Amino acid sequence: MVKSELKDKIQLTNDGRLQLFFVGTGSAFNKVNFQTNLLVIKGKDHLLIDCGTICPYALSTYNTPISQIQNVLPTHSHADHIGGLEEMALAGRYIAGKKPKIVITDEYKKLLWENSLKGGCTFGEESAKGKFFTFEDYFQQIKPVELKNTLRPVYEANCGSINVKLIRTLHINCGTNDWNKTFYSVGVLIDNRVFFSGDTLFDKPLLDMLEETYKPETYFHDCQFYEGGVHASFKELCTLPESIKNKMFLCHYGENFKDFKPENKGFAGFAERGVYYNF
Repeated sequence: MVKSELKDKIQLTNDGRLQLFFVGTGSAFNKVNFQTNLLVIKGKDHLLIDCGTICPYALSTYNTPISQIQNVLPTHSHADHIGGLEEMALAGRYIAGKKPKIVITDEYKKLLWENSLKGGCTFGEESAKGKFFTFEDYFQQIKPVELKNTLRPVYEANCGSINVKLIRTLHINCGTNDWNKTFYSVGVLIDNRVFFSGDTLFDKPLLDMLEETYKPETYFHDCQFYEGGVHASFKELCTLPESIKNKMFLCHYGENFKDFKPENKGFAGFAERGVYYNF
């Protein structure tokens, strides 16, 4: 994997290689590095993983309007991951004139619409006539298929040439082992090569499962610099084997990230926003 610089604007197509571009790499309230939202580019296809509150603004700093993003995959319903979806939906309807495709299970589609998007999107220019917009008025669903015989729920989908596996994570532990009753959150395995954790507590069994089944080349894992909370801490991640740490970049970090040197602990480093990672 090698990095390359952004030029005038984000290129949403390439020669067929797998490219990752972090729109942002920061935590929920990070204004320096924006929120951790990831753009995947491969051939004629692209996929935005998470679209947080300031994602549309962040994209504009790269001369790339949100209306140009045609495919999205939300990992869970915290605002730094789905807060920009309303603008994306409205931009698709009123600017691009095209519904973005969204990689989403039926279970999460209902949760996302009813609990997050409905309030701002259901009322429109036709409401006086009794017409109220639905999820399908804004998005085209790409429905993942649940895989069988997995240690935890895993769903697979293709967005053009980009293969993704959505793997349930423990971002908010609801005190139950029943995945149907815990907070919905997923990490994303991209082309069986790169794992993006989304948001999760420290979850060694998840990483063990990935190593045993897929052996990703690279990990991009969320990280916080304090104990407690709902993310893997830097201290916890430091306990991982060197074989995992040396291919793991840390993301979703706070504005005090310069106080830490992950390379000194065996990590590949911090993920950087505004550059291409070429695989």
